[in-house]
Amino acid sequence: QVQLVQSGGGLVQAGGSLTLSCTIFGEIFSRHTMGWFRQAPGKEREFVAYITWNGGLTYYEDFAKGRFTISRDNAKNTVTLQMNSLKPEDTAVYYCNAGRSDYGSSYFPYDYWGQGTQVTVSS
Repeated sequence: QVQLVQSGGGLVQAGGSLTLSCTIFGEIFSRHTMGWFRQAPGKEREFVAYITWNGGLTYYEDFAKGRFTISRDNAKNTVTLQMNSLKPEDTAVYYCNAGRSDYGSSYFPYDYWGQGTQVTVSS
């Protein structure tokens, strides 16, 4: 059984930083492209970033470019999202996901999701 377990998140003031982590169990982690999504209250879940199986390619949604960094450690089966210069509009529940990409702007999530982590940015 595949399980994605998230950690990190919390409350931070605008301009601050947070780190989210996601560890995958029950699957060969290095096989998957990994992605992060977020869902703000009253809004649909939106894509944030992905990283390919070997870390050789990353892709970010426009709002994340220059502020967020996705990375992975295949030896630890973990993917991380470092978020800097946070804004109140970044407030959301963040989810990690295992999926695939087209090595371009498209990411296709599999039905493997983390439990979600709340990120709240105060103004």
